[in-house]
Amino acid sequence: MLDVRRLRILHHLATHGTVAAAAEALHLTAPAVSQQLAALEREAGMPVVEKHGRTLRLTPAGELLVAHAAVVLGDLAAAESDLAALRGGRRGQIRVAAFASAARTLLPAVYKALADGTAGALTIRLTVLEPDDALDALRRRETDVAVVHGYTVLPRGFPSGSEHDVLMDDPVVAVLPPGHADRLGLAPGKPVDLTSLAHEPWLTPGPETSCYEMIQRTCGAAGFVPEIRVRSSDFSVLTSLVAAGAGVALAPRLAVPADEAGVSLHPLVTPVSRTIFSVSRSGTARRPDVHVLTTLLKEAAADRAAGTS
Repeated sequence: MLDVRRLRILHHLATHGTVAAAAEALHLTAPAVSQQLAALEREAGMPVVEKHGRTLRLTPAGELLVAHAAVVLGDLAAAESDLAALRGGRRGQIRVAAFASAARTLLPAVYKALADGTAGALTIRLTVLEPDDALDALRRRETDVAVVHGYTVLPRGFPSGSEHDVLMDDPVVAVLPPGHADRLGLAPGKPVDLTSLAHEPWLTPGPETSCYEMIQRTCGAAGFVPEIRVRSSDFSVLTSLVAAGAGVALAPRLAVPADEAGVSLHPLVTPVSRTIFSVSRSGTARRPDVHVLTTLLKEAAADRAAGTS
């Protein structure tokens, strides 16, 4: 019979890549991990890892067991969640990784509900991370919930062994100086054809962000490559510079600061939007703390969507 503890070790090896990293994550020594893998191979009756240079890689049997391990560990997490719910456990600490504009616009409402005592007692440990990094942290079990996004022109993939909920859709808008919008005959809120901005100087986030890739793809679909004059991943900087006449920008609506005085916002003739998700490991969604957090995030997202519609 296969030992679940050894399946967990194999799953950690697949996640972290090396015996040393898996051992550190499991608070074991590297020799102990190697011994448990050897015992798992005896149980399986065939090798589950093989040497590849100075590292180990999974054999086909190991890959098969990792796939099953994800299901087994998810079921165990679900059982633990159900027991916690049965105990009425709304207390505790939950780790959250969220991208910056979600942390700025959605998480404050969550914190407020918890501070008011209307949602039970729960401590949030928040880290601001780009979506790819947040999902990596979830995969490595360094966070419990990841708040991420995917664009219509840049769909989001999710790691195996996870489950996700849609929080809201966030439209992408063109951010223009008011005088420039007037010259284009654009009343506030009127859709803009991006081809009319093809020869403008552009202000964008840095190339390490998915928003940058979204802008490249969206402008490319409109038939031009944007001439980038400013790069900053702080949307308040971009908005202020647009207001000063430095150029134009594209931004998800939630990323534009609440006080957007001095700029004119316009949806796109060919709409682009991003979908915001909460992501947790399979089997943990019923955990009371995860359930409370997800519920509060959905309420905050609904309020924001109503306020910006």
